[in-house]
Amino acid sequence: MIAAAGPYDLLLVEDDPADVMLIRGALAERGAARNLTQVEDGIAALEYLRDPAHAQPDLIVLDLNMPRMNGRELLAILKDDADLRAIPVVVLTTSAAPDDVTDAYRRHANAYVTKPVNLEDFEEAVRSIDAFYFDTAAKLPKN
Repeated sequence: MIAAAGPYDLLLVEDDPADVMLIRGALAERGAARNLTQVEDGIAALEYLRDPAHAQPDLIVLDLNMPRMNGRELLAILKDDADLRAIPVVVLTTSAAPDDVTDAYRRHANAYVTKPVNLEDFEEAVRSIDAFYFDTAAKLPKN
């Protein structure tokens, strides 16, 4: 299990079908995802998140390299949006470039994990968010 307070409702923003299968399977095996919704790019993620018919996820897992709107652009929009900025974001990407890591944290990502996915690192990232964020943050009431 990823964290004591889980499982979580997750939004996976990932365009690679192999990575989607790996992440979905790993989270299901560990009982970490109550609901996992997957979209293929930043535009689809924003459409999902801004649709009042969908509940906001507890956590967004975000790839950086995607078509249409990449993860860097989406992260900037998420953290600048009063309705979405409180959702924790784990960047999960192939890039270990120092500039990408620094940029993600500068844009207020909550954790950064590189692919291929080391499940222990991913779990530790979610646990650290859980300990710091989920246990202390108050959810804002929806309008």
